[in-house]
Amino acid sequence: MRSTPKQINALLQKGLLPVYLITGDEPLQQGEVADVIRKAARKAGFINREVLSVDTHFDWNSLAVSADSMSIFADKQIIELRFPNASPGVEGSKSLISYCDRPDSDTLLLITMGKLGKDALKARWFQALDKVGCVIQIWPQEGQDLISWLQQRLQQRGLVADIQGVKILASRTEGNMLAAAQEIEKLYVLYGAEKLSPQQIEDVVADSSRYDVYKLVDAVLSGNVKRIFKVISGLQAEGVAAPIVLWVLTKEARSLIKVQQAIAQGQNRALVYKNNQIWDKRQALVESVLNKLRVNDFNKILLWSTKADQQIKGQQSGNAWETILAICLLFAAVKPMANAD
Repeated sequence: MRSTPKQINALLQKGLLPVYLITGDEPLQQGEVADVIRKAARKAGFINREVLSVDTHFDWNSLAVSADSMSIFADKQIIELRFPNASPGVEGSKSLISYCDRPDSDTLLLITMGKLGKDALKARWFQALDKVGCVIQIWPQEGQDLISWLQQRLQQRGLVADIQGVKILASRTEGNMLAAAQEIEKLYVLYGAEKLSPQQIEDVVADSSRYDVYKLVDAVLSGNVKRIFKVISGLQAEGVAAPIVLWVLTKEARSLIKVQQAIAQGQNRALVYKNNQIWDKRQALVESVLNKLRVNDFNKILLWSTKADQQIKGQQSGNAWETILAICLLFAAVKPMANAD
């Protein structure tokens, strides 16, 4: 059975299938479709969840072992197979065909992989999955589909924009849906749930390219204290809103916590990076931070972020920019002078 992201909710309401394959190179849609399936599965009693990251050394016997193992606390489970590419290989193909020949009603198999070519759609393993389960192919949104997607995304945040404003957002993000989602989050952080003018959208989306808040993140991850001071001073001088800077830093902290936990659980490092959109150019920076900071350090960063947020809202005394600087220094493994209490 084939489906699309738009159809998946209606399909899940009719009942769960034993296997779901999500394929495509658009990570935001892929992740959100997977979340919808997980939510429906949990509602149906699939409480346990096991994630298997497939790499060149993956033991395909572990799929059968996981499917046969049942928790003493729950009878149903989700097994996730995450591929770094779009090919299961020879052994993987055999295992998937074998699994689909005898799917377990107490196990839901959720597979995510990259975009499949025409040849893969004709392969026996794909045909086996298509026969017993559901294949959701993810495609980048373009034209009117992208406009509609942006309008819906804005509405989910309680934001309203006319067609001119939405087109500005589409053109500035160049169809990158992950970037567009981040820009919408920034708009919400700045303005809350309200109607946005085209000028407001243009100003906020332009800020990220003109002042490049993400240069601060690179300085923070590299531990370049002199650069941190310089970039923060520049952002303040240019009038960049403190909530946007804080949002970017907090988002980075939560992402690194997620990465650190996944690696600690034994997941494949390269696959963890891919799943969290950490591409080649940033991996060395991320590695250096993960080698310096521990769980307690990230908790301190989030604590200081809460303090900065309260200062921005006038709920706590102090200078929010000074607290943001302290957060940056914590990222760089430099101990701030003051306490966050």
